[in-house]
Amino acid sequence: MKSAREEYADIIDREHHVSKWHKPMPRLTRAAQFSPFAALVGYDDLVAESARLTDDLIDVSDDSRSALDLRLAWLLGQNPIPQATFSVFVPDTKKAGGSYETITGFIKKHDPVAQTIQLTDKRIIRIADIVEITCDQPEG
Repeated sequence: MKSAREEYADIIDREHHVSKWHKPMPRLTRAAQFSPFAALVGYDDLVAESARLTDDLIDVSDDSRSALDLRLAWLLGQNPIPQATFSVFVPDTKKAGGSYETITGFIKKHDPVAQTIQLTDKRIIRIADIVEITCDQPEG
């Protein structure tokens, strides 16, 4: 088997050709020629999205739901309404499941028809999505 020097002996010691007519390509442009080609545009985003984990909605028992309703009714009956912390399930917009968020604020408005509460910072929480309510002031 021949060595590389023997194989290319006829050209290995020649001087590098430099064109008289064309300027050399800038290094950045030359390097871009060898960058990976994305044949499937958006594929990496789809893979990342499918790998993203979501939580399942916790099925709140009837007893727990009744306790949450009583806690909410107590909060709404206070004057002034104390600050409360709500653990809320937020459905994911792109796939099944969602995530749990902890939202703290003051209730501004209760809509019994839409089954929502609006906080003073204008966030709206669906009552069905609430899994826990806590507040600093004790009941009673």
